[in-house]
Amino acid sequence: EQEPGSQPMMVYSPQEVLRLAGKDFAEMSWEEIQAAKQAIANLDWKLGERRTRRVRNSNKGRLHLRRVIRDNLRHGGEPIHLAFRRRVQRPRSLVVLCDISGSMERYSRMLLHFVHALTHGLTDTTVEAFVFGTRLTRITRHLRYKDVDESLDEVGSLVLDWSGGTRIGEALREFNFRWARRVLGNGAVVLVISDGWDRGDPAVVGEETARLRRNCHRLIWLNPLAGSKEYRPLAAGMAAAYPHIDVFLPGHDLASLQALAEILASDAGERAGASLR
Repeated sequence: EQEPGSQPMMVYSPQEVLRLAGKDFAEMSWEEIQAAKQAIANLDWKLGERRTRRVRNSNKGRLHLRRVIRDNLRHGGEPIHLAFRRRVQRPRSLVVLCDISGSMERYSRMLLHFVHALTHGLTDTTVEAFVFGTRLTRITRHLRYKDVDESLDEVGSLVLDWSGGTRIGEALREFNFRWARRVLGNGAVVLVISDGWDRGDPAVVGEETARLRRNCHRLIWLNPLAGSKEYRPLAAGMAAAYPHIDVFLPGHDLASLQALAEILASDAGERAGASLR
């Protein structure tokens, strides 16, 4: 029984969340937004692993000839006992670049909830987060709070270009020259969240997207506008970036974020998911 003066606890059924899976975030009511936030927080986030140069003893894998010889000297060199080793696997790191310009206003706060869920859901993975409009801002440490609203309030006080113009090319250039060497080591996956509308030079967008792709394991682009059946990546900025993207997905509803969770968990090679473009 609820105590007097306490806030009511909202519990959303799996059926309610399923009903919302195909509904655009921009069309949701306040109650539906709360259900969507809860569903995003409950998604199972995992990231594919990378093989390192380190090896360790194992029950299977490649034959460890030196150890086989050493362990079987007492048997006159006969290979009675076999030994194996294999490469050590480590989770890939994830870098998120989220557009918070005016054209993304209907989606940016919900998608930042999603970035917060990624940060706290990928417990074994290093997640670096940036937002951009007319400038690039690193928000990684501001997402450290477990309470998502506390994190986003701090991000809001930090970011000066919220709901302003968009300079995708310049933001990517700043990331490539200032941050890429620090955060893209060890085969990181990069996730860009943007509708592709840009006030800058499309040639710069294409050039910097290509540079970003060369320096990461996989480049995924989440575009809320791509949820429309009529959508085509014809906006100048999006058209310039598109040829360099491995995976192109909508980001307008829960179903698209679930699809992204499945792609992040896969690790099928450098051009994985290209058929989803």
